[in-house]
Amino acid sequence: MVKIRTRFAPSPTGRMHVGNLRTALYAYLIAKHQNGDFILRIEDTDQERLVEGAVDIIYRTLEKTGLVHDEGPDKDGGVGPYVQSERQASGLYLEYAKKLIEKGEAYYCFCDQERLATLKQSVDESGKTISVYDKHCLSLSKEEVEANLAAGKPYVIRQNNPNTGTTTFSDEIYGDITVDNAELDDMILIKSDGFPTYNFANVVDDHLMGITHVVRGNEYLSSSPKYNRLYEAFGWEVPIYVHCPLITDEDHHKLSKRCGHSSYEDLLDQGFLTEAIVNFVALLGWSPTDNREIFSLKELTEVFDYRHLSKSPAVFDYTKLKWMNGEYIKAMDFDAFYEKAEPVLKSIITKPLNLKKIAEMVKTRIEVFPDIKDQVDFFETLPEYDTEMYRHKKMKTTKESSLEVLRDLVPLLEKQTDYSNDALFALLVSYAEQKGYKNGYVLWPVRTALSGKQMTPAGATEILEILGKEESLNRIKKGIALLEN
Repeated sequence: MVKIRTRFAPSPTGRMHVGNLRTALYAYLIAKHQNGDFILRIEDTDQERLVEGAVDIIYRTLEKTGLVHDEGPDKDGGVGPYVQSERQASGLYLEYAKKLIEKGEAYYCFCDQERLATLKQSVDESGKTISVYDKHCLSLSKEEVEANLAAGKPYVIRQNNPNTGTTTFSDEIYGDITVDNAELDDMILIKSDGFPTYNFANVVDDHLMGITHVVRGNEYLSSSPKYNRLYEAFGWEVPIYVHCPLITDEDHHKLSKRCGHSSYEDLLDQGFLTEAIVNFVALLGWSPTDNREIFSLKELTEVFDYRHLSKSPAVFDYTKLKWMNGEYIKAMDFDAFYEKAEPVLKSIITKPLNLKKIAEMVKTRIEVFPDIKDQVDFFETLPEYDTEMYRHKKMKTTKESSLEVLRDLVPLLEKQTDYSNDALFALLVSYAEQKGYKNGYVLWPVRTALSGKQMTPAGATEILEILGKEESLNRIKKGIALLEN
């Protein structure tokens, strides 16, 4: 068997889009599922769109997500360089484009922008309006071409596609797809700046690097016939195509930067764990046979089968991602959890309170780390609250009963020296027994006075322990004053 070789070939144009991360993940899983090679190639041929620092983002993202590449700019496997601008500098792409010219599969085009503007317009896969070229320069004689080149006239090199008949290609997910050659257009292979287009460089590099499986988004389906014609023109073996389904937002629109969670770093900024992001992204278009949802990267490597990819668009369900992240947080080792929670807690709570105990309270109650704020901000400052909160049908508490309980408890809490949770709970339960009250009848008004919140991550005595004697009594007395007024 031929060893499987996949590649992730991002353009360094900014943050890592979720779609790009999924492409990298699927390429990695396809290779590693069968002990193949996963290659990183930087595609920087579109010089106008390059963003400073974006290459570092690519490396950092792959490292954090565990998608370790076997070959790349920093790991020479013998088929480098792995950066397209470095390959272009050697004249590699121009050399291969000229081979196609010799075969009659490509030609020089000297048309200026003024002439191109008069041509029929079309829209490419990215939504950009382009001119449909009319093969005008294909009819130039060899002498005319040489004269133009000698005169230094600007040119591009175009693929010579037939405009009659059909071309068929096969995709592992979508099956055989046939297109009319009239739709292919003579795409540009070498631009006027000497750089190859994304489409041409991809084919040349994939072949020279021995790529067996090409993973990409289904927006490139329409370009695949052009790729196939290039492979056939060179006499090269066509790789296996795996086109992934579109990723949409909850409104079924293409996931865009405007949604606020379209990139890996957006999600990190919003408090998501890398492991949860990778797990979630794996399920954007793929599902296992047993409908299981929680997978480590190692487990994904063992079970991933690209033949189970869906053709239908995958919806980025933000609510589901939050649920999944919450499951990962619950399963975290406490020390690892606290390492991430501590900076969040310190940004909220400046008082000298036991942050580790507070972290223990919220660990199973949050889905993302920013959720911590709403859970614990009352420890820092008692919020303004409505005394209606003291009413509770289930606990059978009223404003009047709450006022009575709080007044009774103040002298008991003032005498109490042991402010541990167990001792405080014993004190309040003992009081309830003496009065013939249910525990909740006592604990509800205490918790309300201490937190000013309907929902808290812990019960009354746990909050008493954290706040300490002085602050607790201050808050309870404030609750009494509110109820009296």
